[in-house]
Amino acid sequence: MSGLRRRLRPLAIPILAVISAFIVGSLFLIFTDIPALQVLPTQPLDFLGTAVGNVIKAYAALLTGSLGDPTRFADAFRTPTPENWATAIRPISETLVAATPLIFTGLAIAVSFRSGVFNIGGDGQFVLGALGATATVLLLRDLPAPVTLVAGLLAGIVFGMAWGFIPGFLKARMGAHEVITTIMLNYVALQIVQLALRTPFMRPATGSEPISKVIDFVRVPALIPLPGLRLHWGFIVALIAAALVSYFLFRTTKGFELRAAGLNLTAARYAGMSAGGSIILAMVVSGALAGLGGAFQVLGTVTQMSNDVNSGYGWTAIALALLGGTRPGGVVAAAILFGALNNGGHEMQIETSIPLDLLVFIQALVIMFVAAPDLVRQIYRLRRRGPEGGAPVEEGAAA
Repeated sequence: MSGLRRRLRPLAIPILAVISAFIVGSLFLIFTDIPALQVLPTQPLDFLGTAVGNVIKAYAALLTGSLGDPTRFADAFRTPTPENWATAIRPISETLVAATPLIFTGLAIAVSFRSGVFNIGGDGQFVLGALGATATVLLLRDLPAPVTLVAGLLAGIVFGMAWGFIPGFLKARMGAHEVITTIMLNYVALQIVQLALRTPFMRPATGSEPISKVIDFVRVPALIPLPGLRLHWGFIVALIAAALVSYFLFRTTKGFELRAAGLNLTAARYAGMSAGGSIILAMVVSGALAGLGGAFQVLGTVTQMSNDVNSGYGWTAIALALLGGTRPGGVVAAAILFGALNNGGHEMQIETSIPLDLLVFIQALVIMFVAAPDLVRQIYRLRRRGPEGGAPVEEGAAA
């Protein structure tokens, strides 16, 4: 029992952070409900009932929009046609579709954070992985589809690795700060994408906008063979990647060296570990994961490369890594949570006219509470534990 309690204890802060964010979001909804506030001076009980009812309605719509409507599942069980099952499953399917790129980029940032490196370049690594995959499948479109698909996914990994190697090498060999280099490389990657999308090789023959030819001639197979569902095998690969990253970090010698460098780079050097090699390896693995996420995005979800193929996944991944405690399992859970918020928010907006900005506000609150664990401990009267490591620390502080 004590072992289980010890394993569950690290989850306390992230779970309470999410709960706190929704509580504050509820208060925000209540005190911005103008029609309900108008009756507060004369009918406070009516105000309370109306405001709380609106909050429940909003969160219920968020839940059904992200996980599905029970009535639709009941209809599917009564009349089990493919169309009814597709309608019932579509919300949770879209939630997992939204979570897939977040898992890849979240894992990418978690690996770098575990090694003590601030990788702020997830956006650039993601879009270059998507660009590499698109260019490869267009180049090899005459080959059998399975060969073209595998080549495209491998190209996404290679492009992401290359873009992660650059800041890792600059930091390890020349002392360049990775925050500056990765941020700048994000902008360079976007310009490379802009340039590539304007070439005749990638641009449609009848268009002049920076968008690639449609690459639906090769797609990642659908995970659920029902009409209209976009969930593909990329989600399963993301889960496998999380398991492999967890094994690498916590069950291999090289993973131990990365984590040791992240906890105390100076001590790792004195122990005979290659600090520079650990930095480069962490950034290469990080870039590979982000690039693979970009490849799956264009080959499985959107089937076309464009400027907006990346919806800020690299920046959101930083929050996911922190919320998940830089552990792969935590990153997967955090990515599914954010995917549910993004997907369920559309249903909430339709049902209640509450803007999607509220969900951005709740996500920001989650990040704030996770970034301030002492605040959560004070609110819920939790005892402070010793640091486990995870978020990067500066070398001087580690010394």
